Amino acid sequence: MPNLLRAWLAPASPSAPGPLPETERRGYRVELLIVFSVTLGLSGLRSLIRLLDDLLKPVPLNQQHVAINVPQAAVNILDLLAQLAGVLQLVAWGGLGAYLLWRGGIRLREVGLDRSRIGGDALRGLGLAALIGVPGLVFYLVAVRLGFNLNVLPSTLDSSWWQVVVLTLSAAGNAWAEEMLVVGYLLTRLRQLGLRENPALLAAAVLRGSYHLYQGFGGFLGNLVMGLVFGRVWQRTNRLWALVLAHTLLDVVAFVGYALLRGHVSWLP
Repeated sequence: MPNLLRAWLAPASPSAPGPLPETERRGYRVELLIVFSVTLGLSGLRSLIRLLDDLLKPVPLNQQHVAINVPQAAVNILDLLAQLAGVLQLVAWGGLGAYLLWRGGIRLREVGLDRSRIGGDALRGLGLAALIGVPGLVFYLVAVRLGFNLNVLPSTLDSSWWQVVVLTLSAAGNAWAEEMLVVGYLLTRLRQLGLRENPALLAAAVLRGSYHLYQGFGGFLGNLVMGLVFGRVWQRTNRLWALVLAHTLLDVVAFVGYALLRGHVSWLP
C-alpha cells in the first residue's frame, strides 16, 4: 500500500511542452495575470471579501445562508435569459483558456480535449464523481455543524418549467470553465513557466478553493482537496474531459437534486 500511495502522489512525466525560454515566459506571466483577473481569480477575491463580511456579522457562519443559483430578474422569461447569459459567460471563460493554449501552439488533444478515449473518460469521470461526491457531502455537513461553513443553498430558483434545464446547463458551464482554466490551462502554463508539478498542483488547488470561500472555510478546504485530486489525475493522464464530466455530475446532483428535494428532506436548508 505505501508503494501504491507513493506512486499516486508522484506526478507522471509530463507529455505537454516543457519550460520555455525566459523571453516567452514573461509574456505568459502577463497572460496568466490578465486571464485570472477577469475570470476565476477575480471570483476568488470577491469570495474572500464576502467571507470577511460574513465573519464580521454577529451571527455565526452556520446560521447564515448563501445561495448559488439565484433569480436574476422578476419577469420569468427575463430570468431565463439572464440565467442563460450566465451559462454563456462560463462557456466563454473556458473557451478563452482553450483558445490561448491553441493559439500558443498546444493542440487541445494534448490536454485531453479529444474523442479518442470516450469510454475511458466516461468511466474515469464516474469514478471521480463518486470519489469526491459522497465524502464531500459528509465533509460539508460536518463543517456546517462545527460552525466553519455557511448553509449553502444550491438553488433558490422557483419551479419554472426551465429550472432543471438551466441548472443542468449551469452545472456543465461551471465544470467546463473551472476544469479548463484551473487544470488544463493553468497547469499547462505553469509547466511551461518551469514550475515543478507538485507546487503547480498546489497553486491550482488553492485557486480553486479561493473562489469557494464565499461558502466558508469548509468550502475552501473541500474544494482544495478536490483540486489536488483532479489536478493530479490530469497530471497523470492528460484527460481533461474526464474531469469536466465528473464536475458536471457533481454539480447536477447538487443543483438539480437540491431543487427537487428541498422541502421534502428535513436536513436540507
